[in-house]
Formats: sequence, C-alpha cells, structure tokens
Amino acid sequence: MTSFAERYLREVAEIAGAIRPEQLDDMAERLAVVRDGGGRLFVLGVGGGAAHASHAVNDFRKLCSFETYAPTDNVAELTARTNDEGWETVFEAWLLGSRLRADDALLIFSVGGGSRERNLSPNLVRAVEFAKSVGAGVFGIVGRPDGTTAQLADVAVVVETPPERMTPHVEGFQAVLWHLLVTHPALATVAGTWETRDGRDR
Repeated sequence: MTSFAERYLREVAEIAGAIRPEQLDDMAERLAVVRDGGGRLFVLGVGGGAAHASHAVNDFRKLCSFETYAPTDNVAELTARTNDEGWETVFEAWLLGSRLRADDALLIFSVGGGSRERNLSPNLVRAVEFAKSVGAGVFGIVGRPDGTTAQLADVAVVVETPPERMTPHVEGFQAVLWHLLVTHPALATVAGTWETRDGRDR
C-alpha cells in the first residue's frame, strides 16, 4: 500500500518533469532585460504567495541587483487602503502610487492566477490589467491556465497538479522556481553566501 508521503513525493517528481525549462529560461532573460533597462520588479501574491513575494524580493535584490518590491511588505499602506478603498483595488492603487511604467514588470505568485468572471483574487486581476494597460511586463507562476495571469502574462509557468492537492504543490513549486530564477545565469550577479565558502565551512 502506497503511503501518503510516497504518493506526494511521486507527484512532485511528475510535476517537475512536466514543467517546460525553456519557459523559465525565457522568463529569466526577459526579467534581465527589465533590470538592465532600469526597470523595477513588483512581486504580488496573497496568502502563501505574499510570503513567497517577501522572500523573493530579498533574493532578487541581493542576488540579482534588481530593484524589487512587494506591496504586501507594507502592511500599514495595505491595510489602510483595504479599510478605506476596498480589497479589490489595493495592488492597483499601490502600483499607481509607485508610478508603474512600461520599463517595469510584475511577477505574480497565485494558485489560480485570478479570475474576474469567478471573482477570485480580483486584486491580482486588476493589477495585471493595469500593468498591461501601461505596457509593463507581466510574469507568473500559477496553477491554472485559464486564470487572468496565465491568459495575459508575457510568460506564465502553469504548474500542473492533481486537483486534490493543487494549492500545496503550486505554492511549493513557486518557491522552487523563483529560486531557479534568482540563481539563473541571466539574472544572478552574485552567488549565495554558502556557495562561496570553502567546503570545510559547510
């Protein structure tokens, strides 16, 4: 009898095997163009995606010399805007206040990618639509091909999972894939601390 752990780990291997590496190479190269052109990267997510965004901002800034921000790191502004203006517009308003421009880009971490029709993650939907309206790049790591992010992004990696474990697998792979991006030769400007130490120090 297969245990839950065995089944879960087998799914991880199958999901990894289905991801198209050329999409990630393309995303890394496009993000490098944004950075090298003086653009900024805004990383958006809610729930687990917000936690990924905070960690990713650190690594894009530290390892890739990329000016990067996560609106959810500013809890005071986020909650003030939610209280005064509503949850749906918080990211769009934050990007508007940051003067999002065509040289910039969004990176979206979302399980579904948002859907206006189904009223799912409307804040992400509005942010993506706003970014497209000003000509900014849109990139995403999501779990559904029919969400707004996958439909409108310049490059969206869709993590294909068993439906009964979509959220844990998609969120798990978001961490795997943005770590791939920040260490990709097209983006990385410095190595991590442990990768530069003598083997005896590990």
